[in-house]
Amino acid sequence: MCSPQPSRRAPQVIVTRNLKDFPAADLQPWDIDAKSPDDFVLDQVGIDGRTVAACVPQIADSRTQPPEEVGDVLSQLERDGLVEAVAALRAL
Repeated sequence: MCSPQPSRRAPQVIVTRNLKDFPAADLQPWDIDAKSPDDFVLDQVGIDGRTVAACVPQIADSRTQPPEEVGDVLSQLERDGLVEAVAALRAL
């Protein structure tokens, strides 16, 4: 299953492509980091790559209009800027 476990902890990271609007100095008082989507997913792959990789076929299976394969999902993620994360997933 790819659903995250519920948590009542405070957020630790903001995931955004707009990093320039979230400078580290402004986030430091709240002990929050800003990360790009690529860096965030790459971190998740490093924590539990098998679970992240298992989610990709589920994403592909959920896309029916038009139907997609795992390679289609990974290619779209690459086009969306998750180049390093996709490379790590393909290396598993």
